[in-house]
Amino acid sequence: MMNENVEVVVVGGGYGGVTAANRLARRDGVSVTLVNPRPDFVSRIRLHQLVTGSDDAVEGFSEVLGGNVRLVVDTATRIDAAERRVSLAGGGTVSYDYLVYAVGSGASDPGVPGAVEFAHWVSDLEGAERLRAALAATPASAPVTVVGAGPTGLETAAELAEAGRKVTLVCGNVLGPSLHARVRRPVARRLAKLGVTVLEGPRAQVTDVTRDGVRLDDGRELPSAVTIWTAGFRVPDLAARSGLRTDAEGRLITDTTLTSVDDERIVAAGDAGVMPDHPFRMSCQAAVQLGPAAADTILRRIAGKKAAPVRMFFAGQCLSLGRDEGVTQFSYPNDKVNALSISGGLGAGVKEIACRFTLNKLVSGARKASSRASHGDRLESPQSKNRSTPSGT
Repeated sequence: MMNENVEVVVVGGGYGGVTAANRLARRDGVSVTLVNPRPDFVSRIRLHQLVTGSDDAVEGFSEVLGGNVRLVVDTATRIDAAERRVSLAGGGTVSYDYLVYAVGSGASDPGVPGAVEFAHWVSDLEGAERLRAALAATPASAPVTVVGAGPTGLETAAELAEAGRKVTLVCGNVLGPSLHARVRRPVARRLAKLGVTVLEGPRAQVTDVTRDGVRLDDGRELPSAVTIWTAGFRVPDLAARSGLRTDAEGRLITDTTLTSVDDERIVAAGDAGVMPDHPFRMSCQAAVQLGPAAADTILRRIAGKKAAPVRMFFAGQCLSLGRDEGVTQFSYPNDKVNALSISGGLGAGVKEIACRFTLNKLVSGARKASSRASHGDRLESPQSKNRSTPSGT
């Protein structure tokens, strides 16, 4: 039993941040504050569904966050490691004894002329909402181009095509680069069935984006009323701006216990951290393991014990290809894919189960954290009176 209260601040309310906060909040003597820019949890693995309206991709934090976690709706602008203090965009500060760095990731600037100005993103809530509005203002027969054939690009292209859109998927090289060669076949068949035009090959690279089209490396010009860029992710520059060591992509560099190489009181969870000798794929599947692992590192350190290296296990990748079909790509525990897969309607069912299971795990973690006595008001924010209601999924 700890003799004094320990304050932990979690920066970021995605999958990694929420699972870390809930695990920490279960421990007596630990007070947890979660800082997040939005008053709701974004179910990022459903953002492509928000675009077509089959899901709102939002859950109330009251559903997924323990009732004894203090929620501050604001944006962290700087971490002062020496003073153990986080500065907020709203002008306030939050002090900590330990900090969980879980700021997540978003769309990257691809460095392609016109992309930032004219392309849309589906990697965050605001981008997906803007894309939905742009599509609503565009005739259903107008051409839509999706750039990037990773999981986000595949799911977005299929979702739009199933909704009746005329979609071209520009792969950049190969369809589904993270998939096994055999598993790409049912994906290609499903896209063809939906009427998606797939452009592959080394010269199927977008070199320019305009208001009404895209230009490819081979000189082709494709008409495009709405262009969606899904290739590449970036992380916020909070760590670098705070003087903490990061890699070339801006991710906080940690050891195998997820602890910053600069400060043992700062621990990373999710996409925004990196163990250079043990890289992992940016994903929800990784984040829901890294969040509890980050919490355990802090709890062991509080108890005066040596933190243990994190162990990651992967099962595969689940893709929805519209509402009716999908593909589940299995992998070895080290995330290396194999030739095993489930496709068709069963594949769609597996993906839906995976989405619901993930949400249920968050809800379960919140209930376990809430079993402790409440520390008072949960939400401290000028937007607190405007919180949206939880979605029904």
